[in-house]
Amino acid sequence: MYILCQQRTTMYNSLFITQTALHPVMEEVETQEELLTKRHRKEKKDLQAKIQSMKNAVPKNDKKRRKQLTEEIAKLEADLSQKHEEEFRELKATTDTKVTHYVQMPRVTKAQKRRDKKAAQEKEREIRIAEAEVQNLQGVRHQEGLKLAQKLAQQKLQIKEISSDGHCMYRAIEDQLPELIMSVKELRSRTAEHMRSHADDFLPFLTNPSTGDMYTTDEFEKYCSDVEYTAAWGGQLELRALTQVLHLPIEVIQADSPTIKIGEEYDGEPVTLVYMHHAYGLGEHYNSVERLKDPANTEDS
Repeated sequence: MYILCQQRTTMYNSLFITQTALHPVMEEVETQEELLTKRHRKEKKDLQAKIQSMKNAVPKNDKKRRKQLTEEIAKLEADLSQKHEEEFRELKATTDTKVTHYVQMPRVTKAQKRRDKKAAQEKEREIRIAEAEVQNLQGVRHQEGLKLAQKLAQQKLQIKEISSDGHCMYRAIEDQLPELIMSVKELRSRTAEHMRSHADDFLPFLTNPSTGDMYTTDEFEKYCSDVEYTAAWGGQLELRALTQVLHLPIEVIQADSPTIKIGEEYDGEPVTLVYMHHAYGLGEHYNSVERLKDPANTEDS
């Protein structure tokens, strides 16, 4: 009897082991789509926390800054939404490729890679600008902006923002001279051409930062070439050349220094630029100006 029971027990144990082997316990494994969705939820939550921090940093009575902040927030949200959509598309494309091996993904050209890289760099720069905006609300940039606003208000002017891309000085001039129909590219080309043809007026003011010696002819040509073909930042030498090209005076308003006037020998309404030492916390920058708007009308619009 004991032997029979033992045999039955052994048989039941064997049967249980066999059934377990045939029907293993299934573990729940998250799919790539679920993992991506979870990460997206976290990124949205993090962005909302960042937005709340940005809102808290701006005084409620600062209507102009609140309006700028609203635009910045909208851009941050749009960028994140676009990023999420692109990641979902990429995931779907990857999944489709695994399921249907005969589907060939389009080949990415070098030109497209360059465009994608440039777009990524621009997006990163915009994010850094937005972050710097928040950090500088109570800092030097904010104070500089207040001083400039006071100076410009005396001339019934206000700052008109120009994109910070290395061409800001030329874009600010282009903005104020629409009747010339001269693009940034043309302004740069004319500036470089004038500097080359009047080298004696400009060469003595350019020195090699390593040696302190005046530029050689080759170094000067390289400088002019950068003015013409790259996003090299423009300064006082280029402004001097531009006054002579345009036959117009140019004035540069600064927060803590007297206004610089160039080309006073020319008649006509001066082109007014705003020079900011602490723009976006990312370096020096030129903005344009426009007529001061009536706050009451601005609110109504």
